[in-house]
Amino acid sequence: MEEVKVLVALGANLGERELTLRSAWECLSKNENIKTIKLSKLYETEPVGGPPNQPMFLNAAGLLETTLTPEELLAALQEVENKHGRERKIHWAARTLDLDIILYENQIVNEPNLTIPHPRLTERKFVLIPANEIAADMIVPTIGKTIGEIYNEYVNPLD
Repeated sequence: MEEVKVLVALGANLGERELTLRSAWECLSKNENIKTIKLSKLYETEPVGGPPNQPMFLNAAGLLETTLTPEELLAALQEVENKHGRERKIHWAARTLDLDIILYENQIVNEPNLTIPHPRLTERKFVLIPANEIAADMIVPTIGKTIGEIYNEYVNPLD
């Protein structure tokens, strides 16, 4: 399989958040089927959804290239999450690490355990802001707009 460009969202709101995000990115770079290209700045954000009174999140976006299929990449991301103490007990609860595939080149995936583009991409400033920083020109195939265009419409309407 040839390499495809992938946009991944990273988040953490438990433990040593910055250390965890940087460690997760480093773990991805050590996978022989993944080439890490660029990591955005880190952004501190309010939790969205989930149980109340969660700690603040630290979020970033990462651009990578991979020869893995979307499903194989999801498995690799979940393995990195598990290595960093991720527990899946309560939906959207506080977590040590969250890695989500936002875009996988121009592909659309609708599987029970994986939807690409990420279904809540346009609603999440904590994804759009770092994604716009490193991948403004990537097209979201389900709506035919770039990350930059979506950012300008939803995040930055003449702030």
